[in-house]
Amino acid sequence: MTANLTRKVYDERLRTLSEGSVNVNFNAFKDIKWDDPEFAVDPQDPRWVLTSADALGAHPWYKEQSLETQIRIGIWRWAVIAKVGMQFENILMRGALDYLYELSNQNLEFRYLTHEITEETHHTQMFQELVNRTGVDTAGGKRWFRKVSRFLPLAGSLYPEAFFTGILAGEEPIDHLQKAALRSGEPVHPLPQRIMQIHIAEEARHISFAHEFLRLRVPRFGKARRGALSVLFPLIMRVLCDVIMIPDRKDAARVGIPDWVVKDVFWKSEAGEKMLHDLFSDVRMLAEDLGLMNKVSRPVWRALRIDGRPARFRGEPAPLTD
Repeated sequence: MTANLTRKVYDERLRTLSEGSVNVNFNAFKDIKWDDPEFAVDPQDPRWVLTSADALGAHPWYKEQSLETQIRIGIWRWAVIAKVGMQFENILMRGALDYLYELSNQNLEFRYLTHEITEETHHTQMFQELVNRTGVDTAGGKRWFRKVSRFLPLAGSLYPEAFFTGILAGEEPIDHLQKAALRSGEPVHPLPQRIMQIHIAEEARHISFAHEFLRLRVPRFGKARRGALSVLFPLIMRVLCDVIMIPDRKDAARVGIPDWVVKDVFWKSEAGEKMLHDLFSDVRMLAEDLGLMNKVSRPVWRALRIDGRPARFRGEPAPLTD
């Protein structure tokens, strides 16, 4: 386990993150050319075809479809991910506000988190605007998640370390998928491409904060509390990963994706299984650093199929092969 993060160092990092939010920030309706013809959602545009960085885009069934079908499914896939992303960011904002409500005066978390909430507001706007422009009528997350989401923000104050673990569980998969799509070298439509560029740039700060928050708190926990979090950590990661990444089967069926394809892609296919392992290399590194990998929790990571080599540094690109 790494040395405990001191409050002084933590506060210095909060100042850096806050200044970053002041100096580099984006507006959902100023920094995206929504009405530029190049950004139009054209159902004939082959740049909507999913890249192989998405397990669905890499699946043989998808590759065998006509170009028209690939484009239609690609537009639908981007819309669903954006809608779930909007819902997740909404939970983040509400939980962060709940956490902030009783912070003491002079606590630097207040300034940073309000910067983050401001940025997440713009993210929800650009995600929803993308959904609206595609014309895809998706409900986003699964029904049970939409119901439970009413109560999840309470964890912001009641169980903050679990809440910010959940934040990572939502942010890391989307961040990984977006970076992989941009790194793929394959054509990506300029509208989701611009949204991804903005989201990745600002999300780097949000992920950094969640890492630093846990690095400050977890080493100070007693054995029982740390042990409980060590088991909850992979459970939270896997459950929220599935919420974000796996589309509702009925929703998928409406665009012609067979149920067996959804099951195979998430996560039985070779590409799907690799993606599932790759999504959490950064948080496996964090769990190792925090002492949350132990003889009880390691089998949980393995049983959930999200074990594997931890990243050597944050944001390390996934290897082509394990």
